[in-house]
Amino acid sequence: MRAKQELLEKLTQRTAVIGICGLGYVGLPLVRAFLKVGFKVLGFDIDDRKVEDLRAGRSYIKHIDFQLLKSAIAEDRFVPTSDFGQIGEPDVILIAVPTPLTRTREPDLTAVEGTCRQIAAGLRDNQLIVLESTTYPGTTEEVCRPVLEAFGKSAESDFFLAYSPEREDPGNPKFETSTIPKVVGGLDEDALEVAIAVYATIIERVVPVSGLKAAELCKIFENTFRAVNIALVNELKLMCQRMGIDVWEVIDAAATKPFGFMPFYPGPGLGGHCIPIDPFYLTWKAREYDFSTRFIELAGEINTQMPYHVVDGVMRELSDRRVALRGAKILVLGLAYKENVDDLRESPSLKIIELLREKGAEVLYNDPHCPVMKRTRQYDLGMHSVELTAELIHSQDAVLVLTAHKAYDWDFIATYAQLLIDTRNATRDVKARHNNIRKL
Repeated sequence: MRAKQELLEKLTQRTAVIGICGLGYVGLPLVRAFLKVGFKVLGFDIDDRKVEDLRAGRSYIKHIDFQLLKSAIAEDRFVPTSDFGQIGEPDVILIAVPTPLTRTREPDLTAVEGTCRQIAAGLRDNQLIVLESTTYPGTTEEVCRPVLEAFGKSAESDFFLAYSPEREDPGNPKFETSTIPKVVGGLDEDALEVAIAVYATIIERVVPVSGLKAAELCKIFENTFRAVNIALVNELKLMCQRMGIDVWEVIDAAATKPFGFMPFYPGPGLGGHCIPIDPFYLTWKAREYDFSTRFIELAGEINTQMPYHVVDGVMRELSDRRVALRGAKILVLGLAYKENVDDLRESPSLKIIELLREKGAEVLYNDPHCPVMKRTRQYDLGMHSVELTAELIHSQDAVLVLTAHKAYDWDFIATYAQLLIDTRNATRDVKARHNNIRKL
């Protein structure tokens, strides 16, 4: 039988053991946060390479400081493992595994269900299970709960079940795990109370909501909000190109309004694990209720088409110089989906490179954060970053800016590029003498 007070006392005394399933961009920051306040942490991951890297003190996510993890491993306060036979040891288990889309853009909960099966096999009384993976409303109760209860234990009487959406923003120096408010929903009042107590040990502000579905919808709404507004500015950018207006100037001017406006910026497409995916989770679930999310689906169509617009724009700019895309030499700057990180998840750069190669272009890339193009769920392009020299830049028919890393010297790049195509407004401060820059 679950004993709430016993678990609450363990949390207060920092004697509870925390288990985190998934040691990636969400899981590792959670590990660090719990270690900082004195908990012992078990980290579970099915990827043996991650476990080996952690044990050897090797960093596989560059923006995360691994020093605390290394010292905690040496002190046996952090135990990374792929052995789910140890899943009965933690008092709290947080699930932070990927929730991608299938090729037909439907929710793929394979990792969530697989993790829940692993947990169910070793589940003991009085454990708290929290799903953190972004997903549609109903997942925790309709998908996770039946799997967790498969061996006879009940979420109402034997273990606690909650949902708390992750809100990590990789590479953002303004926020860390502890300073980002945490939304929490529980299956019942006891589960909510225990989950609040867990997160209150590491988070400055915990925000309880009425139930699991409200917490699940909260996160998916946050990212749908961003996706819709990005679609709006992407469409505005395409219109401004027709009108000969600088969309970046328009957005910056509009952003001077101190109320009623929030700036969003266009780009070559959406990237990251959340914004390109979450709206499709919501539209998929809405169909179950005979509800058509037309506005959200239209935004999805606009955003998914942006890589194609970029390729068409490159073709036009080359054509103006009487250079055919087939056989053209193109250097892509930036592989990661956002600046100053090494995160390739859903990066539009991968799609754009694939499209350019399909049309016969000879493509190279440079990214100081991604020396090797790692294999992803959809892409295995087998490329590596080339050295960014004046000779290389000048030898290319076009240099295409897809990620505006701070490491780039834009004036140097513009000086030697024959044609510099900028999709991120990265060259806004480059000296005016350069007439080879085209905004796209």
